[in-house]
Amino acid sequence: MDKFYVTTSIPYVNAGPHIGFAMELLQGDVLARYARQQGKEVIFSTGTDEHGGKIAEKAEERGMKPLEFADLISKDFSDMAKLLDASNDRFIRTTQKAHEARAQVIWENLAEGDVYKGKYVGWYCTGDEAFFTETEVKANNGVCPAHNRPYDKIEEENYFFKLSKYTQQVGDAIKSGAFRVIPDTKRNEILSVIESGLDDISISRPKDKISWGIPVPGDNTQVMYVWFEALMNYITVLGYPEHADFERFWPADVQIIGKDISRFHAAIWPAMLLSLGIALPKALYIHGFVTVDGKKMSKTLGNVISPADLVAKYGVDAFRYFFLRHVPSYNDGDFSQDEFDRAYNNELANELGNAVQRTVAMIQKYQDGVIGEIPTAQHDIALYTAAIDNCQFDRALDEVWEQVRGLNQYIDLEKPWMLAKDKDNDDGHLREVLAYQAGCLLEIADLLEPFMPVTSTAIRNIFSEGLIRPYEGTLFPKFEAIADKAK
Repeated sequence: MDKFYVTTSIPYVNAGPHIGFAMELLQGDVLARYARQQGKEVIFSTGTDEHGGKIAEKAEERGMKPLEFADLISKDFSDMAKLLDASNDRFIRTTQKAHEARAQVIWENLAEGDVYKGKYVGWYCTGDEAFFTETEVKANNGVCPAHNRPYDKIEEENYFFKLSKYTQQVGDAIKSGAFRVIPDTKRNEILSVIESGLDDISISRPKDKISWGIPVPGDNTQVMYVWFEALMNYITVLGYPEHADFERFWPADVQIIGKDISRFHAAIWPAMLLSLGIALPKALYIHGFVTVDGKKMSKTLGNVISPADLVAKYGVDAFRYFFLRHVPSYNDGDFSQDEFDRAYNNELANELGNAVQRTVAMIQKYQDGVIGEIPTAQHDIALYTAAIDNCQFDRALDEVWEQVRGLNQYIDLEKPWMLAKDKDNDDGHLREVLAYQAGCLLEIADLLEPFMPVTSTAIRNIFSEGLIRPYEGTLFPKFEAIADKAK
């Protein structure tokens, strides 16, 4: 049996889940469900990143221990995965003992000479868990714009990773397609960074500065830099180096990340893998950001969107549909309530829901609910397949909606209600028309399975046995109906 391994990034638990990661989780879920449809054995992994100074700081603000705080926020992420009907097989936490132990093994297995001790002098922001150049600090007048706090001038002895050694190899892997970066715009951006040269990077912090981290093997005065050990999760979750899952499922088929962490995943992570002597991922898909009404989400602006609120009001599949189709897969996207309502009412209710409802009503009225033999619809799905293979989730759903709209046009053209009234018409033609409608809806259900699994199952349950099986209500009641029900 073929295998398929897909990962999301693991979000940092300094704050709860947001819409952008919800979308990333859904993108991973589509790829996992699609691979299962193809008969592949799948591992779909997500999780949370839980070490570092920022977590210790946030925990202290709440009067909690770091692990207690991490437990609390990590649960929010695992709960969101369940809320969104994500089918992840694994949920890794970097505070799990297995990850911590395997991270130390990875450190020790990095190629001889690739890790060395040196003095680091630079500007640091705890909010970013990152160092910044003198140029960046001056441009921001010494204050981090993202966190509104002065940069800290730090001089300390750290361990470094010889990233510069792998500049050429990583660049060549991306150029050749052996390590595919999707889309091309992001590929070109990272190649530009790589071709300008990669500097060696600091990969540890003194324990007396940051105690909340994984100790460096053989040196209890240092802990691993949080982002460095977080990258290791993609192989520790498979049981690197000895577990059968690692042998079977690595390299990853697709790793999904946001554009703000592309350098870590497209330059540093492959260099780490090369140092370990193991294969690079087959593909890295980099998605954009999601704004709300054209603005960055912010508690101050009061525009933070709650996935739970949207799911409670519209249903999980409506949420999945909007963020997979109406946020561009290859660019930044925007959420607005008006656009969400428009997509729900016009596309889900009027087009898909109406096609199902009309077909059910006519088969029940004219044939007592008996469909008979259902022909297999055979529309060309090459563009749909190619879109999923290229992580163009919006385009794949565009292709599905071509079929939804085509079915509605077919119904309007054939006019089954007129065929039923025509006494001179052989009812064999009416039966063929209605059976064809059912066949089209079953094909649409199969295409929707990776994207809208609840809807897909509902459609199959209604039509697949040659008899109409009752369905409570409608698939997508108009938004006004939902609002009335809530009064």
